[in-house]
Amino acid sequence: MTLRVNSFTLNNKREITDKIVREVLVLFKVEVVGRRGEADFAQLSVVNRRLPDTETGLPQVESELLLFDLKGHVRRFVRRGTGKADEREGAAVNRLIKLNLYRIFREELGMPEAPWGILHGVRPTKIVHRWIRGGLTEEAIVARLQEDYACSEQKARVITPMAFRQLPFLRTSDEKTVSVYVGIPFCLTRCLYCSFPSNILPRESKLQEFMNVLTKDLMAARDAIAYYGFRVQNIYVGGGTPTSLPDEFFAQMLEMVYNAFYGPDTVEFTVEAGRPDSITPGKIETMKRLCVSRVSVNPQTMQLRTLKRIGRQHTPEDVVAMFHALREAGIPHINMDLILGLPGETAEDVRDTMEKVVALEPDDITLHALALKRGSRLKCLMEEQHVELPSDEETRRMSEVAMSYVAAAGMKPYYLYRQGYMSGDLENVGCCRPGAEGMYNIQIMEEHQTILGIGGAATTKVVDFRAQRMKSSFNAKDLVTYLRDVDIYIEKRRQLLEDACGK
Repeated sequence: MTLRVNSFTLNNKREITDKIVREVLVLFKVEVVGRRGEADFAQLSVVNRRLPDTETGLPQVESELLLFDLKGHVRRFVRRGTGKADEREGAAVNRLIKLNLYRIFREELGMPEAPWGILHGVRPTKIVHRWIRGGLTEEAIVARLQEDYACSEQKARVITPMAFRQLPFLRTSDEKTVSVYVGIPFCLTRCLYCSFPSNILPRESKLQEFMNVLTKDLMAARDAIAYYGFRVQNIYVGGGTPTSLPDEFFAQMLEMVYNAFYGPDTVEFTVEAGRPDSITPGKIETMKRLCVSRVSVNPQTMQLRTLKRIGRQHTPEDVVAMFHALREAGIPHINMDLILGLPGETAEDVRDTMEKVVALEPDDITLHALALKRGSRLKCLMEEQHVELPSDEETRRMSEVAMSYVAAAGMKPYYLYRQGYMSGDLENVGCCRPGAEGMYNIQIMEEHQTILGIGGAATTKVVDFRAQRMKSSFNAKDLVTYLRDVDIYIEKRRQLLEDACGK
């Protein structure tokens, strides 16, 4: 269901207000088509007013939505809301604006319920953790999610027990505990839906240049860890597809990472192997020799026609062979990533994929909802060639099917994050058997731990325990810029650490 208007106005031009109001418009598929576009209404206007505080001192917000039809007649809708005592004032005002508008669209304009309500942020469990620290019970948190954020009970009952389940893992970290992320920004081919900053594997001379720069970046991070007395809990080698590197480059890279960071405090060493066409017996042997404890195998789907459609150069049988090869090598934990909402698929396709994946008995299955980003070829093809994607309703059925399979396999959700423009307004959720939780996944999503980013498109996140905040620096997504400016990124990382941990 789409609502098309010729124009949109907002009384408050604050950037944050504009952002949160537009999030609601995107959520309910409101399109501003311009004066010449075919529209259902001439204009949609939103007016938000801060009302005088009540005796309790809690902020109150009134939101008014005006809808002008094509003949000039206007319909007016109003909702009011009051903040909560445990909210910061600014956060309460922003939440109330979104909640008021959400209720108008749902109750007055008949728009369908959004599973996550107004929980638009990447990390919804952070709100749950804040309430846990405030002493709320699980049932009280479920109720608050529904009341304050219009979150469905189903989603509230996913993230609330998940947050409680994460507590023992989060307690393993302190201000001297860090993780390391190494970004290898190369792939053998670029998938149709991909918007990640990856590059097709270049010629050997360019690879050698990358390895030289990566070595410099990596050694600087190693020295910083030694200087501050950090303990490396987790190492994560991601991308791109790290195993797209030729065998000798892969071995050289992984040995550098192991020698620089692996130690007695390391509990998890992960490599994203991704695709069967990137794996070789030599790479498996390298990972086994260097104590890699977790490998991601990412079929995305087990439907051959879909694999061809999205640009994957392998078959479902290749995925099975890769999985068995890793198992036989003794890799302790194998994760498998799947995508819900791929072009041309149905819930029955997902059912078939889940049967095949669950039969392999992976330790961890991560279910991603397709996020349609501007940088992907799929976005362009949809606009130019009208490529069809499953409807939101069908994508939600896919999620229900997939979650039923992971539950039947004895897996429970242990981390979750959301992105913009996700099919079905869903989420990315990692589910695993007991004892197979990915520590790095929990730490990076809950932002309780410093993570040093090395390599192409890597992000460094430094927790300042004194100021109780996190600051980030970003290596360039563009490979040429990263290779040229690596000294700048090393200095930014050093400065972040100095500001937060300076001796």
